[in-house]
Amino acid sequence: MTWICQNVEVLCVSQKDGSLQIRHCPLFPQELADQLLHTLADEGVLDDKTVGIFQNLEALRLRQAFIRSSRVSAEAFRLSLCPHKLQELNASHIHSDITISDILHSLSSNKHCRQGLHSLLMNGLNLYGETGEVGQARFSALRGLKNLSVAWTDLDDTGLEDICSLPMLESLDVSGANVTDLTPLLNCQSRLRSLTVHGIQKLEMSTASLLSVLDKLHVLRHLDISNDRLAFVEARPGMRFIGLLATGAGGSGLMLTDGNLKVAGEANLTQVCEALRRYSERESLLREVLVHLYKYTSEIERSQPDILKLVSEGMRHHTDSLHVQLVATACVFNLTTLELVQGMPLHLLETVVQQLLTAVKNFPNYEQLQKNCLLTLCSDHILQVVPFDRYEATKLMMMLLENHEDQTLQRMAVAVVSILVAKLSTEEISELGAEVFIMKQLLSIVQQKASQGVVDSTLKFALSALWNLTDETPTACCHFIQCKGVELYMELLESYFSESSIQQKLLGLLNNVAEVEELRVELQDEELVEHLLTLLINPAVDVEVSYFAGGILAHLASAKGPVWGLDAELLRTVLDKLHSSILTWSYPQREMVSYRTLQPFYQLLQVCEYSGVQLWALWAVQLVCSQNAAQYCSILHTEGGSDILKVLSSHPDTHSDVKSLADNILTMLEQHLVGPGSKYLASVAGVS
Repeated sequence: MTWICQNVEVLCVSQKDGSLQIRHCPLFPQELADQLLHTLADEGVLDDKTVGIFQNLEALRLRQAFIRSSRVSAEAFRLSLCPHKLQELNASHIHSDITISDILHSLSSNKHCRQGLHSLLMNGLNLYGETGEVGQARFSALRGLKNLSVAWTDLDDTGLEDICSLPMLESLDVSGANVTDLTPLLNCQSRLRSLTVHGIQKLEMSTASLLSVLDKLHVLRHLDISNDRLAFVEARPGMRFIGLLATGAGGSGLMLTDGNLKVAGEANLTQVCEALRRYSERESLLREVLVHLYKYTSEIERSQPDILKLVSEGMRHHTDSLHVQLVATACVFNLTTLELVQGMPLHLLETVVQQLLTAVKNFPNYEQLQKNCLLTLCSDHILQVVPFDRYEATKLMMMLLENHEDQTLQRMAVAVVSILVAKLSTEEISELGAEVFIMKQLLSIVQQKASQGVVDSTLKFALSALWNLTDETPTACCHFIQCKGVELYMELLESYFSESSIQQKLLGLLNNVAEVEELRVELQDEELVEHLLTLLINPAVDVEVSYFAGGILAHLASAKGPVWGLDAELLRTVLDKLHSSILTWSYPQREMVSYRTLQPFYQLLQVCEYSGVQLWALWAVQLVCSQNAAQYCSILHTEGGSDILKVLSSHPDTHSDVKSLADNILTMLEQHLVGPGSKYLASVAGVS
C-alpha cells in the first residue's frame, strides 16, 4: 500500500480538473479503500489531485475516511469524499483553508452522512472562513453523531449549544475551545459517556458551577480535565478514566489502586503511558508527559515497544515543536540503548528513525537535539539492519557536519556517515560523489585531525567514508583530486607510517583513484611511488597495507594506462618488486577487503600486461574467492572473469607464476560451481 501511494501519479491519469484517476481501477474491498486513503494521508501525498481517485464510487467505497494533516481543499472534499456513505471521518489539522463550516455543509448534503456518520474529528480547524459564514455550521444536522472532537478550534457557546442537541452524542472533546459556559452539556446528560475539556482558557464558570454541571452527568465514564484540581471521583465508582496530569493528584491511594479506573498522570509509569497515549495531539501536555517518561525510562531493563510507539506518534503529531522533539528524542535514546533496541520490531524502528531524521532536518541549528538523534542513530543494529532511506540520511548527516563544529556531534555524525555510505548502492554513491561539498567537508575533518596529530574514531570514520565514497565513483575521485586530496594523503602516509589501520584506509582510497584510467597521471609522483615501494617490500608492514600499495603501483604501471611519465628505471623496479613481493604474501585469516564487482581486476589480467601487474590482480581475486567463495566465485563466473583466466592460463607467453595462480583460481571456481548436473560445468571446464 505504501508503494502504491509513493507511485500514485504513475498509476493514474489526470482529469480535466487536475485530479487523478487510477487506470483500470479494480474493485477494492471497502477496508482496502479506507486503508489506501489513510496511507495517502500518512505518506503526506493526499491533496486535491490524489484525493480525486476516490470520485470513483464504484471501485473505491469509503466508510472510514482519514484525511488528517492532508492538503485537501473544501471543494475537493465535497467532490471526492462527501458522496461516500461515511461512518467515520478524521479531518483534523488539515493544511488548507477548509473550515468546520465547509465540512458540515458538505456532509449535510449527503442523506446517508446525515444519518450514518457516527464519528467526526475536526481538531485544529477554524469554525468559519475569513468571511464568517454564520449560520452554515450546524452540527445538529448530523443526527447520527456519537463521537465528536473539535479540540483547539474557535468553537463558541453557540456552537456548543448546537452540539449538545445531538440526540445520540456519547463522546465529546472541546479542549482548548472558546466556550465560556459548559451548562449546555446538561442537554445530553443522559447519554454523554466521555468528556474531554482540557485547556478551556475562556471558561467563566466558578468551580462550584462547573462541579455542579459535571455532577449531573450521570452516565459519564471518561473525564479528562487535566490541569484542574477536581476531587469527586470517589463518589463516582463507575468512572473509567480521569486525566490528572500536572495536578499532583495522581499519587493518591485511589489513583494508584489496580481497579478499572485508568488515570493519566505522573505518579508512575502506568499513569505516564496512559497520558502519553491520550495526549499525543496536545503539545503542552505531551511535553509534560515526556519529561516524566524520560525519568522513568532512564534505567529501563527490558524492551518496551509499546512505549516507543507512543513516543513516535507524539513526535509525528508535533514535528514543528522543538520542545516536544527535544524531550522525545531523549526518551527514544533511553528506549533503544544497547540490547533494548534488538527487542524492537523493525517496522517500528523504521518509523522511529524517520522521525529522528525529520527532527534533524527541521531543527538544524539546535545541537542538543541533533546529539539526541545521533545518540540513537549510532547503533550498529539500526544502521545495519533497520530499513530506511540511507541515501537521504547520509546527505542529511553531511549537511549537519557542514553546520556544526562541536567535536562530540562531529564524531557521531561521521561514524553514521561511514557506516551508511558502505550500505549504499553504486548508483547512490555516484550521486553522493557528485556533491563536491561532501568531499570538502570530509577532507576538512581529516585535515583538522591530522593537524592535531591524533588517531581517534572521528579520523578513522572520516577516512572510511571517503574510501567508500570513491569506490567505483570516478566523479568523487575527481573531486578528491580537485580538493587537494592527493597532497593531503601523501602527508598522512608519512605522518601515520606506524598506524596500519590509517595506512590501509589512505591507500584504499588512492587505489580507487588509480582504478580510474584518466586520473592515474595525478598519482605519477616520484615521492609517492617511492613511498609505495617501501610499503610493498618491507616485511614488517602488514599485508593489508602492502596489498593496497601494490594495487596502486599495479594500476600505475599497467601497460593499458597512461604512458609512464617517471624514470624508466623506476618502472622496472616497480614491476620487479611487484612480482617478487606478491609471491611472499600470506593470506590473512580475517576478511581484509570486499568488492561489489571484480571488473577493475580484469583489465590487469590481459595477456599483454606485465607479470607483476597480473600477479597482483590474481592474488586479489584468489583472496576474496577463498574467503567468500559463495559470493565471489559467482561474481567471477557471471562477469566473464573465468573466460579471461582461461585465456591467460593457456597463452604461451604467460609467466609460470601467473599461470599457476590463474589455475588455482579456476580450480577453486570449478569446485564451487560445478556439481552433479550443474549448468556451470561446461563453461568452467571449457567444454563447448
